[in-house]
Order: sequence, then structure tokens, then C-alpha cells
Amino acid sequence: MRNNVVANAEKFIVLPYRKNRGNLVPGEMRQASNAISAEKIATSMASRFVGVAAYAVMVDEETGDMSSPRLIVRHGDIADINP
Repeated sequence: MRNNVVANAEKFIVLPYRKNRGNLVPGEMRQASNAISAEKIATSMASRFVGVAAYAVMVDEETGDMSSPRLIVRHGDIADINP
């Protein structure tokens, strides 16, 4: 009998933002190996975007769905990704 436990893992992502017709638009998401790395990546990208945010998120290993975003660091203007 197989155990149907859903495996969730904490992942670290960096999300840059651009302005398009006056609206904030998310750019290409980058993954980081840990919170410190995510913060360093976000800081290094900050001068090239109107905003950059680093988050810790829970990822469902089966579906890839992300939930429970926790902001690690922000630079500039970012959108609220909490539902």
C-alpha cells in the first residue's frame, strides 16, 4: 500500500519587475539555492529593474504549485503575490 503524503519543499525564488504601460509586470523567475543566495541575486539585479523581490515559497513536489510566499528582501516597486 502506497502512502499518499504530498511532499512540500521550501524553495527560494527571485522575481524581477518591469513597467509596461504603467503596470508592474513580473519578469523571468530565477531560483536560488538558499535565502542568502536569493538575497544576493535580488540585490545584484536591483539596478536593472524597477523592482526585484526574493521569496521563500512552499512547492508541491508533485504538481509544482507554489504557495505561502514569504518575502525575504525587496528592492523598488514589486507586486503583491499573496492571494
